[in-house]
Amino acid sequence: MSARLNPLRGVPGVVASALVGPDGLPLEVVGEGGEALAAELASLRVGLDRIGRRLGAGNITRLALTSERVEVVAVISGDFILGAAQTRGTDTRAAQQLLARLALDLTDLPRPEAV
Repeated sequence: MSARLNPLRGVPGVVASALVGPDGLPLEVVGEGGEALAAELASLRVGLDRIGRRLGAGNITRLALTSERVEVVAVISGDFILGAAQTRGTDTRAAQQLLARLALDLTDLPRPEAV
């Protein structure tokens, strides 16, 4: 796998990160919980797309959620979703900014063909 997510390794508190493709499969994962994060991001993506359609809100491009132990931030870029899980209480701004920059570099990944 490529090393697109390697910059997230240096962000304080990041315990896992994932890049998920348009088919819902992980293209890259980092950290012990990376596979689980990828699977959940793929699942959330389906619901987020539905929410955007049903509310007439358009495409959802950012996601942030907090649990008892982690904070998850994600950026949706076209057909891809990139996310990071951080220890709760850690400032998520650096991860959010880095995810947004990484999302801009996804232009070389294959896109699904239009039907």
